Amino acid sequence: MEQKPQLTSNNPISLWRFWMPLLFQTALIIAVPARAVYTYLTGKTVILQTVPADPYDPLRGYSQTLRYDISNQDTLRQLPGWKTLPKQPPNGNELLFIKPGSSFYLVLEEPTPNPAIKLPQPWQPVAVSVEQPSQLQANQVALKGIAYGSLNYGLETYYIPEDQRQQINAELNKAQQGNLDNIALPSPIVMEIKVNAQGDAVPVSLWAKFGEAEQQRIRRYHF
Repeated sequence: MEQKPQLTSNNPISLWRFWMPLLFQTALIIAVPARAVYTYLTGKTVILQTVPADPYDPLRGYSQTLRYDISNQDTLRQLPGWKTLPKQPPNGNELLFIKPGSSFYLVLEEPTPNPAIKLPQPWQPVAVSVEQPSQLQANQVALKGIAYGSLNYGLETYYIPEDQRQQINAELNKAQQGNLDNIALPSPIVMEIKVNAQGDAVPVSLWAKFGEAEQQRIRRYHF
């Protein structure tokens, strides 16, 4: 009986070309969650203020998209360092916008604690820069962002556990609806994050306030 020849490779270069891309892809897959775990364990806790959701586009589904007050470039215009950021050419508009794709660092400062406010207090933006700040006060962090029209910090989308999806959506909608009568008030939903020394951040939990007067409740949803 004729035996079929076995395919073998005696060329170590060919084997190396096969394994190298595979090892590189594996390292990337491992590095992403490892960086998130590192940030969660070593990062500083920061609170971000969300902006009210569109009442005609209610929260829904397994994942949701949040925007923050620091997502709007108008929030950064009056901050020290704004003029140093790269701008796109004006097109008949007096306002200048950050050049799309440009990265930056936003310095956030912890507010003075107010025991009368039950919902965690958002940190306030105090400066912005192209380079990562080398010196920060103990009550400050530098959050890394990138401009795409709106400003993104890698914290815009979060995922809802399947077994809690309906309850969380209902309660967040209730919190938002309770704020529609006075749009001047800040959104009753804030995001708790961790920011590491490099400016990278991961979401930790979402806080929401809903109800009125003595029936008002604060809920925290962990990720």
